[in-house]
Amino acid sequence: MANKPTPDKTIQGTLQRGKACLRCSRFHQRCDGLRPACQQCVRSKKGDACEYDDGKGKTRTQLLREHITRLEQRIHELEDPDYVSPAVTLYDPHVHSRSGSSSSSFGSPSSTYLSASHSPFPSESPASQTSWNGLQNIPSPSISPFEIVSNGVRPTSQPPIELAQMLMDIFAPYRHQCGLDVHFGQLRDSLTRPLAEQSHPALMNAIYLWACFVSRPEPLCQHEEHYLNLALKEIPNALRRTEHALDVIQASCLLSLYFLANGRFIEGGFYASAAASLSLQIGLGDRDTHLTHVYSYDEADENFDFKPPRSDIKTGERILTFWQVYNLDRCWSVVLRKPPVIPDGAYAISCPWPQAISEYELVCTPDAPSSLPTINAFLGGNVDPNSFSVQALRVKASTLFSCASNVALGWDSSLCLLLVPVLKHRLKTSYQGTKLADTLRDVQVLEQTIAHFLSTLVNLEQLDTISAEDRFSLIVTHTLGHTAMIQLYRSTSSDDVSSFEKCVRAARACCTTINQLLDQDFAFLDPIVAPCWSIVGEFLIQEMDCMESTWPFMNTSDVRNDLSIILFALTRLSPKFPLVASSIAEVRKRLGQPSLS
Repeated sequence: MANKPTPDKTIQGTLQRGKACLRCSRFHQRCDGLRPACQQCVRSKKGDACEYDDGKGKTRTQLLREHITRLEQRIHELEDPDYVSPAVTLYDPHVHSRSGSSSSSFGSPSSTYLSASHSPFPSESPASQTSWNGLQNIPSPSISPFEIVSNGVRPTSQPPIELAQMLMDIFAPYRHQCGLDVHFGQLRDSLTRPLAEQSHPALMNAIYLWACFVSRPEPLCQHEEHYLNLALKEIPNALRRTEHALDVIQASCLLSLYFLANGRFIEGGFYASAAASLSLQIGLGDRDTHLTHVYSYDEADENFDFKPPRSDIKTGERILTFWQVYNLDRCWSVVLRKPPVIPDGAYAISCPWPQAISEYELVCTPDAPSSLPTINAFLGGNVDPNSFSVQALRVKASTLFSCASNVALGWDSSLCLLLVPVLKHRLKTSYQGTKLADTLRDVQVLEQTIAHFLSTLVNLEQLDTISAEDRFSLIVTHTLGHTAMIQLYRSTSSDDVSSFEKCVRAARACCTTINQLLDQDFAFLDPIVAPCWSIVGEFLIQEMDCMESTWPFMNTSDVRNDLSIILFALTRLSPKFPLVASSIAEVRKRLGQPSLS
């Protein structure tokens, strides 16, 4: 009873105006003024986000501003040796992570926007923008040709340790956004170890690049070009040593997604293909590579020896890296309209299904994974008990998104004309043994697989009950799954009522998913949601055109409302992901809204 929160003294029946918490005020909810969290926030499982701006103690926003000020002063000290500032003790928001081995909560997105001290750069806080004015003229980080450190000579391509750690702290909550699933606590701590035990500068500079990128529109983003050039410069150096192969793959994935998010598709596609090709070369997709196999390559007197790792964490990082490459290759090959580098069919992927990195920290080694080909078994209806982790569900969604697009692209115009009546009447017996029958069978089997997969996902209404990291991943997984259904049937939706209705339901489901998002969620989403929402917007425009041409007096308000939801979502992404600009212009044009350009 002693810990029961007590109401504010000003509460007598109805709470006085202006005394409600910030969240209740924003959503116009009745607030009871209880502290530390009102019952509205507690019932919504947002107790950690409940705060009051009434002068009674510092709010999280005020604490955040103070933390930013401390970071500004520290960066000034690192950049300018002559800079003099008051004695400031820099707060390390992740000091607790080093005391244990678990990385599951290290820099989690939930702590980023629910606890001010965990993220020095909120996504879009007007109050914080003025705090960054002092950083506008800071030059890109640079050091003398060599920085002498306690364990050797630090390369010129690496920033000072304190600055590097601050950049990693900025990046930590966003690492799942770009698919980098590693033991982040160990990676950060490695900065203070001997150079031989550190990750290659190619990977580290790609991480620093993303730290600057996710800080947009804060002034730190002006250093993106600096770290981009360093990362690009270091990749050829890393390729000279085979032990850096994993670092190169991870760095290439980060660079690829950076280019793709910025609409630089040629460069993005190049580094995605490079990462996929290298992962095939070293056998990351092979189950044996992660267990007992030693992959050796001998050419021109050069020995390539990619030995299995000694620890379960390293094994997990290898497995997760392969699936990072796979998701990138499968999803963005659809967007770029190019064949994936990791092939289907003849190349049987047998890499174990991915798990959370914390699972690989367990002392007890998990049971040996199935020897069945991973992806082919999934598409064939085989149920693997290890395939229901959040990471594995994302892989399945990427697979279905790619398969649906490939099946749809395989239809030529004449086949589509034949397929429509077959879809309407299911006259399969008339086409036995023909290409049309094979296509129809592929479509039906894939539709059933997509529908069954979507039924295994956590219900959207329960997303608030899981961790923020898993929540963002599941939102992307839902989006990919429903977009796969649209891709599968969009070609025949104009002429087949059944196909049209399936696309409509999938588009509505994507809009429902968007409605579950909070404003701060958009900053943490995988960039692949942008082209997915664009696909949904294109179908909705097609739906509106069809309705207006066929039934000119039919009410299209529902479709326009869904288009407005898509426009809202794309607009919220646009400050971070410039690739959505063309989609926004098209939707605004169809809704009769003026262009922003």
